[in-house]
Amino acid sequence: MLRHAIAPSRRYTKASHDVVRHPRLTSDAKILLLAVQGLPEEAAARPLGEHARKLGITGRAYQRSKEQLVAHGYVHEWRDQGERGRWVTEQLLSNVPLTPEEASVLRHGRTEEPPGARKPTVGGPVGRVTGRQLPVEEEREKNSPHPPSEAGPEILCGAGLQDAGLQDALGPEAAEGERVLLSLRHVRRELYLGAKEARGLAELAGRWLLRGVSAGGLRRALTTELPGGGVRSAVGFLRFRLLHRMPPELPVAPSPEPAAAPPRVAELVACTAAGPEDDVHVFRPLSDETECGPCRRRAAWERWERRKHLVEAEPEPLPWRERFAKLGASRAGGEGAVHRA
Repeated sequence: MLRHAIAPSRRYTKASHDVVRHPRLTSDAKILLLAVQGLPEEAAARPLGEHARKLGITGRAYQRSKEQLVAHGYVHEWRDQGERGRWVTEQLLSNVPLTPEEASVLRHGRTEEPPGARKPTVGGPVGRVTGRQLPVEEEREKNSPHPPSEAGPEILCGAGLQDAGLQDALGPEAAEGERVLLSLRHVRRELYLGAKEARGLAELAGRWLLRGVSAGGLRRALTTELPGGGVRSAVGFLRFRLLHRMPPELPVAPSPEPAAAPPRVAELVACTAAGPEDDVHVFRPLSDETECGPCRRRAAWERWERRKHLVEAEPEPLPWRERFAKLGASRAGGEGAVHRA
């Protein structure tokens, strides 16, 4: 590539390479930043939207450029109400990224002005206000006797679901998930999400909470171990991480088994085996028995004793030789009786 460059001797603006080569700022955002940076002091006190219109950056292109400048710390805004009830917007545009604390220090370091005499100017705001992008047809950067509307949940910063109706529509977990997503901008600037973008990811974030992850754990999971080259698309990166790092579902607790019925306790009955010399006693039967355990054991022992005596009274059996001789003699005596007849 051939290059021919002549350094201008007048009417030029010193531009930082960090701005010119910023990978996440569009060309409109860079042109707007550099154009306002090179304006004289008396011309820079106009609203940022007016400068954008002079450059031909209007509508959605301006809103997108402003969102990027706000998200990366180049633009900060502060709204205040004067003594007469008129709302004033102060803007700070810087050629280097500033944290909300640094921007607040610059704003409070300005020369104090009489109350009500402030004008919307580029310079001296508080910390950047995010989540308040206006529609394409409306740019509320001029003084107005009416306060800025903050009734819509899309306008609130970090609290996009204060309306109870929206909580009922999304569910408590999705509502809490949207709050976490909107709060990521305060942890990492490249994870800035608009209200509609956070609403689109609220259901996925709610699934994490349903699976036992706390709001703090979800925030840590989304803001740690970011890519080394940075996040190019906050919506795409967060959707990918919410889907692919989603924890497993909690195991379903088994339903408790019904309690076993208590065992039946039988009533006390009188033992029928008690003799006249025994005292009448009662016992608790296990089934349908009519005698108690001691009486049944005594009866069984008596039966065994009787059987033992009967066995002992029987004569000893003859040896087999004697039984064989006796059988032969009985057969021989029977045959002789037949011959005599």
